[in-house]
Amino acid sequence: MWRKILHPAVVYAVTGMMLVPLIWMVGTSVKPPMEYVSLSAALLPDNPTLDHYEQLMADDITGKVVNSLIVAFGATFLALTAGFPAAYALVRLKLPRRFDTLFLLFVLVIKLSPPIVLAIPLYQVLRLMGLLDTLPGLILVYQVYALPFAIWMLIGFIRDVSLSYEEAAMMDGAGLFTRLVTVVVPIMMPGLTATGVFLIILCWNEFIYALLFIQTPSKFTLPTYIATLITEDETFWGRLTAIGFLSSLPILALVGVVQKGLTRGFAGGLK
Repeated sequence: MWRKILHPAVVYAVTGMMLVPLIWMVGTSVKPPMEYVSLSAALLPDNPTLDHYEQLMADDITGKVVNSLIVAFGATFLALTAGFPAAYALVRLKLPRRFDTLFLLFVLVIKLSPPIVLAIPLYQVLRLMGLLDTLPGLILVYQVYALPFAIWMLIGFIRDVSLSYEEAAMMDGAGLFTRLVTVVVPIMMPGLTATGVFLIILCWNEFIYALLFIQTPSKFTLPTYIATLITEDETFWGRLTAIGFLSSLPILALVGVVQKGLTRGFAGGLK
């Protein structure tokens, strides 16, 4: 009996603690300035207002959201497209001795390097390609950390795909491309989904490269625009909480849509 009582109580208590910051953020986003700078700890406003959201709309926040969506999904698609063949080759093909280990070590070093270390060479590359201050250039730059992340995650999922499935397809005359499209990819779709969600979140929140390589305000992503709300003279808390709430909605919607595949990917559902 105690277990039946305590288990729901603990679940509700933990859920409530996790929801408090979200409620505070939403409440602050509709508070007038005199309320959120006061000493009151009230979560909800006394005189709600939509002024902060109207100011965001005046700053073309919709365009910033679209830019972030283009960059996040574009970088994720490119990382998965290039990372899947690389991960498959490292797992399935007979590569020269220790080549796979050296390659993975090189990928890990790139992944762990501070982003600012590669800023100057990347700037020169984008300048020579004519992609400075463009969203395609930002998508290309994000591969510095998105592609290594994709390779490392996909390797584990590809190893969970039994080789016997591919061998059976080979006996039916299926070539490499056919096996990948009809056997490997469908089986490891939960893994691809989990990797894709992680990559989207990673690219959605990226700030350093977006700040360095994008100068035109109309091409700002959300993290770059958020930085403009913190100045030497004032911090616009109302707009910060409003944009924090708005920027979380696309990711929450994405996770809700792919929740089933995401759960299977996290739980090792490939087996």
